[in-house]
Amino acid sequence: MNTENCNLTVVGAGPYGLSIAAHLRAAGVEARIFGEPMSFWEKQMPVGMCLRSNWGASHLADPKHELTLDAYCLENRNHIGKPIPIERFIDYGRWFQRKAVPAVERKPVVEITPEAKGFRIRLDDDEQFVSRKIIVATGISNFSSRPTEFAGIPSALASHTSEHSDLRKFRGQRVAIIGGGQSALESAALLKEFGTDVEVIVRQPKLNWVGLHAKLHRLGLFSSLLYSSRDVGPAGISRLVAAPHVFRLFPRKFQDRTAYRAIRPAGAGWLKPRLTDVPITLDRRVVSVKEEASKIRLQLNDRSERIVDHALLATGYRVDVSRYGFLAPSLVNQLKTVNGYPVLKRGLESSIPGLHFVGKPAAWSFGPLLGFVSGAEFASREVVRHIANRNGH
Repeated sequence: MNTENCNLTVVGAGPYGLSIAAHLRAAGVEARIFGEPMSFWEKQMPVGMCLRSNWGASHLADPKHELTLDAYCLENRNHIGKPIPIERFIDYGRWFQRKAVPAVERKPVVEITPEAKGFRIRLDDDEQFVSRKIIVATGISNFSSRPTEFAGIPSALASHTSEHSDLRKFRGQRVAIIGGGQSALESAALLKEFGTDVEVIVRQPKLNWVGLHAKLHRLGLFSSLLYSSRDVGPAGISRLVAAPHVFRLFPRKFQDRTAYRAIRPAGAGWLKPRLTDVPITLDRRVVSVKEEASKIRLQLNDRSERIVDHALLATGYRVDVSRYGFLAPSLVNQLKTVNGYPVLKRGLESSIPGLHFVGKPAAWSFGPLLGFVSGAEFASREVVRHIANRNGH
């Protein structure tokens, strides 16, 4: 079924999609937005988790800064603890959506193909239309990274953390968590509290922690020189990555080193007390995996072995836009990419005119800020300014 064409389409209704749609609406730019609001946060992050980012870096972005977490709490006459529980953040995001983007269409986009006048979009109900511009804001759900050692092991025995919305299913089992970042460490804390026999296996020789130097954030002007309110990266680096247009002027090698320093695997300091009784094995990696009846045998690089009921892979995400199943191969083949990331210019526009990417896929071009909720304001202003200028607003 063909319907009336449109000028602009936003695909995705998470923090970035909703923030951009709010800015578009305020700028008088008509757009259709598709997606289930906050679905990744609800369906692919376990109940009981909390945001690692601080309060000031966890607001969604509306042009007047009126729809903050504070406003949400005030209107609903409730209180959110710190760190912010994921369930409350999801509810806040949906409150933001009702206020700022009421016309979200809860239909999956199944295919986007190039057209002479833009892009043909097909929805799961077979509705089709042509859009002159598209903003891809579908997040990282397609990019889960699974180590090659676990290839061929069924998900019943080895699964990525993004495959679970509730870890209580592992109660009473023996679980090995692979990874040393926030997802690994918080999953370990939750599993221990749920009555699971859990061990964390980390390839790095030590754990990294964030938020252990709270005093440095309470030194007035001096703190503001060291840290940005965006809350991405350690002292000094935090200020640099908060200015994407400045960050991208530096040589590529410097960008890559700095970006890694800003987003390297680390746990929030508030997790430490909850991990006191959790075995954490450092400087070890899994070199082979064998299925044995209803369990798996993990061999580590020190020749030690673990026989567990399940391996939980907290191994992060690796951007590769070709894994967005809704992008037709003919479109992907036209994209200029580097290591799976689209190469973007001003307005977060790709090498294909009218096709924009926001969130983590924009991080290679504009820095690590774009991988966090706090980058939604920059992305929204940058994209909307670019589109509004092109449209003559």
